[in-house]
Amino acid sequence: MWGRRSLLQALCIVVAVAQPALAAEPVGQAVVIKTEVTGQSGPIEVDSSVHRNERIKTSPSGLGQFLFRDGTKLAVGWGSSVVIDKYVFDDSQSVKKLTIRAAKGTFRWVSGSSNSSAYQILTPAGTIGVRGTAFDFYVGPDGTTAVVLLNGAARFCGPGGCRQLQQRCDCVVAKPNGNMSAARRVDPSILDTLGNPRALPFLSGNQRLSGGIGMIGGCNMASAAPERKDRKPPPPAIAPVPQRQDPPQRRAEPQKERPNKPDMPHHANPHHDRPHHDKPDHDRPHHDRPDRPDKHDGHDDHDRPGHHDQHHGNDQDHQEHDRDHDGDRDHDKDRHHNRGGSFNHNR
Repeated sequence: MWGRRSLLQALCIVVAVAQPALAAEPVGQAVVIKTEVTGQSGPIEVDSSVHRNERIKTSPSGLGQFLFRDGTKLAVGWGSSVVIDKYVFDDSQSVKKLTIRAAKGTFRWVSGSSNSSAYQILTPAGTIGVRGTAFDFYVGPDGTTAVVLLNGAARFCGPGGCRQLQQRCDCVVAKPNGNMSAARRVDPSILDTLGNPRALPFLSGNQRLSGGIGMIGGCNMASAAPERKDRKPPPPAIAPVPQRQDPPQRRAEPQKERPNKPDMPHHANPHHDRPHHDKPDHDRPHHDRPDRPDKHDGHDDHDRPGHHDQHHGNDQDHQEHDRDHDGDRDHDKDRHHNRGGSFNHNR
């Protein structure tokens, strides 16, 4: 009898211990996982369910995007840690309460179809109240928190009071000790204020989000993106090789048309009209001599002094002068000169 009672009590204890695990109902699922994202039961993969009270962590280069049952979207950037603290779901495809507790890291939140008062984000420096909104927020290692409004409206409340975020790109920075800045437009100098160039990577473009959640953002923070160590630098630009250019060609000048000269007979040339060409060789006194190639003797004689003197002296003196000069010449030239002398003498 006691044995059966002891067995029944043991079964009750097992059921009681297992009940919290059964109560951890799924509240959403992972839609994008990059590098390494872990949950309560180990690595989280795409389409894996996430549960209430589950802590989600990302590696220094990790990224996870999650979709809750009411359409709320949460992006968890690198080096982050967040717990889905409370989740109360009703039958109208909306939640009565959705609270997440952000310990550190960088996040993007986009509200779903539930009443805006149902959402609440807890940080070490204060609480973000959602008003049908989209915003980025960052939690530093020391608890310093920055909130940048992207759509709708939000309110941040901490020990130092509350700040309203009503204009797109409004930003507030708060510390756990209650110090809080006024709401102002965000600019790249906020990274210096936070002491981390990797903060707010979704705005700076250091981490890319997928789907509609990635289309929100900007606020002129893209110029603040630091150099990613895990990205290879682009190859250096290669200067184009200058093409060799031929020197400009000179335009050809039009050729002037030369007047057509009438064809003239060979003997029409003026130099053929000289006296020693008027008569053919057979009319000369020495035509009975043996035929020899016509060498135009008249041209050769023009260049010799004896021929030039024929026109200014008498024929007898010229013959004597020729004999004196021809003594040193060879036999052929001597005979040629005598012919010239005979020709002049007979004339």
